[in-house]
Amino acid sequence: MAQVQQPPLNWEASATTTHPLVSSTLPSEVETCLKNARFLHLATCDALYPHVSLMNYTYFSSTPFDPGPLIIMTTNPSSKKTLNLISNPRVSLLVHDWVSHRPPTRIPDPTREGSPPPQATRSSLASLLLNINTSALSSISATINGTARMVEQGSEEESWYKERHLENNTFGDQAREERGIFGTTLSAPSEGDGGASCFIEGEEVRVVVVKVKEGRIADWKGGVKDWSIASAEGEGPRGRHQLVNGVV
Repeated sequence: MAQVQQPPLNWEASATTTHPLVSSTLPSEVETCLKNARFLHLATCDALYPHVSLMNYTYFSSTPFDPGPLIIMTTNPSSKKTLNLISNPRVSLLVHDWVSHRPPTRIPDPTREGSPPPQATRSSLASLLLNINTSALSSISATINGTARMVEQGSEEESWYKERHLENNTFGDQAREERGIFGTTLSAPSEGDGGASCFIEGEEVRVVVVKVKEGRIADWKGGVKDWSIASAEGEGPRGRHQLVNGVV
């Protein structure tokens, strides 16, 4: 009879709410992750299947238009995710600080290509970064649930968000050097903002605001912790009466 593989010692069941934290602000580790991650994954859903998109984003703890916390993204008005958001504004986001580069496996795979690309091996700095123990850098992943809305086109709110979003997604020489290391030649022409402006400033581009409601933090050891944002009335996102800045 085959032995059943035992989960790690710190594994815990996570099908239900685990270690719930209720606060008027995001957990500090989630906020830090949002301030430092380059992209997030946006999951929208129609009546059939979830749809996941890799997105540039901007996080606000508050804005002149909302006490927050909020996450801003922009989208093509005719995209699949936009159509999903119109029919179903409930979204789930995933942001993490894990090293996404897949290190070599114990048994080399001859069919695996492009990770890392040849350019990376020509740079001592890139080689160093690629060979750092990923467990030392990895910390958490955060699932964030919220409600999305399209900002009114031509409004002061839309202009304010677009300007801040562009500022937050305009990168300097370091980003250009990284593109050179990981597959793009340094001499290739590019805009100073890395081409971000065409995805943010276009007249047809829509601004999406996600009002954060709740989420879950997972660490690399298997530990999980749930959290939610309390409303001004002391009600949690699902109508449960909850403590502000406390643990239920």
